Amino acid sequence: MAKLFSGPPLSQFEGGKRPEPQPQPAVAEKLAPTKAARQRAERPAVVVPEAEAKPLRVVPIPRLATGGRWRVEAMRAYAEPLLLWFTRGQGRITVGGITRGYGAHNAIYIPAGVMHGFEVGPQTFGTALFFGRDHGLDLPQAPMHLRIRDVVPQGELSGIIENIVRETETDRPGKEKAALHYLGILGVWLERQAAVSADETKRPDAARRLARAYADILEKNFRSGMGVSEFARELGVTSTHLTRVCNKTCGRSASDLLHDRVIFEARKLLTETRMPVSQVAQALGFTSAAYFTRAFQHRTGKTPSAFRKAT
Repeated sequence: MAKLFSGPPLSQFEGGKRPEPQPQPAVAEKLAPTKAARQRAERPAVVVPEAEAKPLRVVPIPRLATGGRWRVEAMRAYAEPLLLWFTRGQGRITVGGITRGYGAHNAIYIPAGVMHGFEVGPQTFGTALFFGRDHGLDLPQAPMHLRIRDVVPQGELSGIIENIVRETETDRPGKEKAALHYLGILGVWLERQAAVSADETKRPDAARRLARAYADILEKNFRSGMGVSEFARELGVTSTHLTRVCNKTCGRSASDLLHDRVIFEARKLLTETRMPVSQVAQALGFTSAAYFTRAFQHRTGKTPSAFRKAT
């Protein structure tokens, strides 16, 4: 199987060689801001339009890839929880810096703000349930990958989703309230399945904990212009160690994860806003529009302007 989310690191556009690994910095050195950080602080801020809040909705998984497979395969995060219920097909999914295989009857719960991306092949089918930002439910705070082998919970989940779809598509009074109650039942289903699978779930080792921490800090700061070495510094490890861990947990380097997340956001801003290319570059921490254009074209095969016109 081909390597998931492959692509050259954007560091090759910086005009210099990758720096040699540095020893672990002392505490005082770790606290001192770098020159790059000081330069970023001096840049004028660019306001990125906030995505419109959407209500509860259910979408067939293949439809998520409409407009390009990058819409599901590239690293991204949503401001609302997401449940993926795969009923057919198989592939790989990366959630929080950790890649696993998925197959039929896999339920994958992704909390708001957790970075993820997954393969969608021609045989992949299932349902993506977006909870909406204002669901008001007590949901799990950590991602869950549930392999549902028993037909009873399989039927329960499919039935809950069908009821939610029925309520969202009806014109009957109280449909929002009814759909929210079914959503609450779904939350209980997740809680029960988490308890059932607790014995099967391995406690994350140090590598997985670090990969998850990197994915979390990356999602919060991918617009900052920070490089892998700076993220590693924040996590108290060397960039070499961080890259080794990411390769182990998801088969990709720390740099690949970072740049994949940035380019996804660039595509999103180019297709969903009217921000000039120069502002998109600035909003994503690029030092110049020219650098952004070269990096974007090398990764996507099109300049930002050509990509915008083609979508």
